[in-house]
Amino acid sequence: MYELFANLGGWLVSGDQWSGTDGIAHRLAEHLQYSLLATLVAAAIALPVGLLIGHTGRGAFLAINLASFGRALPTVGLVVLVFLASGLSMWPVYIALVALAVPSIVTNTYAGMNAVDADVKDAARGQGMRGHQVLLQVELPLALPLIMTGLRLALIQVVATATIAAYVSFGGLGRYVFDGLAQRDLVQVLGGAVLVAVVAVVLDLALSALQRVLFRHRPA
Repeated sequence: MYELFANLGGWLVSGDQWSGTDGIAHRLAEHLQYSLLATLVAAAIALPVGLLIGHTGRGAFLAINLASFGRALPTVGLVVLVFLASGLSMWPVYIALVALAVPSIVTNTYAGMNAVDADVKDAARGQGMRGHQVLLQVELPLALPLIMTGLRLALIQVVATATIAAYVSFGGLGRYVFDGLAQRDLVQVLGGAVLVAVVAVVLDLALSALQRVLFRHRPA
C-alpha cells in the first residue's frame, strides 16, 4: 500500500505528466470545459423553468417530478443511448451532463422562489409593481442564495461525472481512469480519481466562499 501511494505521488508531481496533450494540465482544461459548458446550458434551461413555476405556482408538481426523473436517469446508459442515435460526438456526453445538472437547478430555484414571504410579494404589488417587476426586483434577489446553491451543487455533480467523456473516447480527467483500467495501471486510475475529487472539492470550497462573500449581509 505504501508503495502504491508513493508511486501515485510520483505520478502526480512528475513534470512529464503535466506536459503535452496527454498531460494533466491539458486534460484538466478539457474536463473544466465540458463541465462548465454543460452547467451553463443546464442553467439556461432550468433557471427560467424554476423562476416561472416559483413565480406563478403553476406546473410545480410536473416540473419537480420531471427533474427527479432526470436525476434518476443512469448517466452512462443515457450516453450510450444518445451515442447509438447520433454517432461518435460529444453530444451524448453533453446531453447526459445537462440532464444531470438540471434537477438541482430547477428544484433549488423553485425552493428559493417559494420561500419568499407572500406578504413581501403582496407589499410589492401594493406599491404598484407589475408581475415581472415583482419577479425581477423582489423574488429573484431574495431567492438568489438558494439559486446559487443549486448552481453550485449542479456544477460539482457535473465535474464528478464528466469522466464519462472518456467512455466515448474523448478527453478530460476520465481519460486516466479509463486508460488506466484498460492498461491495468492502478496508479493511473487512482491518479485520475484523485484529480477529479480535488477539482470537485476546490470548486465547491471556492463557490461556497463566494456565496458567503456575496450574501454576508443577509440574515441567517
